[in-house]
Amino acid sequence: MPASGHRLDVVLIPVSESRVMTGTPAFTGPELCHLQAHEVIDLLKRGEISPQDCLDAAFTRIDQIEPTINAMPTTCRDRAYAAAASLDVSHHGKAGFLAGLPIAIKDLTPVEGVRTTFGTKAFADFVPAASDPLVARLESRGGIVVGKTNTPEMGAGANTFNAVFGATLNPWDTHLNPGGSSGGAAASLATGEVWLSHGSDHGGSLRTPAGYCGIVGLRPSPGRAASAGPAGFMTEGAQGPMARSVRDCALFLDSMAGHTPANPLSYPGPETGSFEQAVIASSPQIRIGFSADFNGMAQADTEVLDHLRGVLRQMEANGAEVEETCPDLNTLEATYYTLRGMDMAVTFHNMPDEAKAHFKQTLTDNMAYGRAMRVDDVARAQINRTVIYNNMCRFFERFDVLACPVVGCMPHPQTEEWVSEVGGVRLTGYMDWLRFAFLATTTGLPAISVPVGPGPRGLPIGIQLIGKPRGEAALLAAAAAFETVTGGPKTPIDPLRSGSSA
Repeated sequence: MPASGHRLDVVLIPVSESRVMTGTPAFTGPELCHLQAHEVIDLLKRGEISPQDCLDAAFTRIDQIEPTINAMPTTCRDRAYAAAASLDVSHHGKAGFLAGLPIAIKDLTPVEGVRTTFGTKAFADFVPAASDPLVARLESRGGIVVGKTNTPEMGAGANTFNAVFGATLNPWDTHLNPGGSSGGAAASLATGEVWLSHGSDHGGSLRTPAGYCGIVGLRPSPGRAASAGPAGFMTEGAQGPMARSVRDCALFLDSMAGHTPANPLSYPGPETGSFEQAVIASSPQIRIGFSADFNGMAQADTEVLDHLRGVLRQMEANGAEVEETCPDLNTLEATYYTLRGMDMAVTFHNMPDEAKAHFKQTLTDNMAYGRAMRVDDVARAQINRTVIYNNMCRFFERFDVLACPVVGCMPHPQTEEWVSEVGGVRLTGYMDWLRFAFLATTTGLPAISVPVGPGPRGLPIGIQLIGKPRGEAALLAAAAAFETVTGGPKTPIDPLRSGSSA
């Protein structure tokens, strides 16, 4: 366990090895928690259940599961029931209206009156007086916040632990890393604590935990799901929806989408229809370009590539066209790291030194890297990212999506902060194992992690699909085709510890 000063009291739910291998673990939570979000919303709109019924089910499941995985360490019960009692149903017929469905918000995003720690001791007792505009939009569209999901300190890293709440564990095997930084969000969905959970993404922070926990996570285009922040003109960080099915993820994006003056890059939602309708109308007859290594830049273990190639063969058998190819991404890695450094330098520029004094070493190193950059580094990165973007646009003249691994390895033990070897290659930087995440962030293209498991050892595995500029509707439709062909959507599970995956 990381040296957080907090020991997680792990309560293990026993499971037979056959349950892991069949990919159908048991679920012992309330019946409502087993349903998909769009099914529960339909029941709410028809008056067959109430928001209070949903809150009762969610909090029952949270109480049952939290001692095991520590996904949602902060809850706000009184606030949630008060919101349910005063729900405005005037938007019942609008796309994305959540009708009183409980949702969770990542602990990097302020919620009025709810403890928001950013995963750091410096803000361990911070209670914001106002919600982020994205939270306000979700609540105005019928979402009821039930709690804050766990995140690494300031969202830095793909392993979810911090000195305030300790570690979140992977519900498919509690020895393992659930991914990060939206690890709490993904684990809460996988176990049925909530139906929809908010995440955010820079270097795969939303996509990696989606892949590791067997749920769907979408990183939208910059400005699609807008929140406020100290650097409103930067595009590398994105807010996005996480769910247990592609349709639910699309529905949640309908709820998030829209212009807000607090974000200068935000823009309105789809002019016609909805993202959910695009999923309902999806077809597997799509053109897929697949890259196993980004022309040698990114590494993947053989077991990951073998499984994904098998999935692509399934897609071909169902009408898709698949070609193993990749656009020119020659400068991608250096460009991404410069952009990440810029983001770190700007985000923490005005933060008091006494707050930064609490930061873990990897976060401190990231800030130092950003501050040491020269203006020529920044200029080169901005030019090169444009070249890569244009290369991707030419790629999309032939293909609907670029498919690739979400991350190049299966989940490692939670006690490893970062993975140091993938595909037989020794890695030296703590972000190097996440190289497949860099492309969408650098180019501002939407990307989704969709489950295509069970994978090796019965664990979840996702495939990453990168879509056309502002092409979330088509990207979600493609993801739905993968989901259908591979037997999805997936159902929630009870946490398990097999011993065979550690």
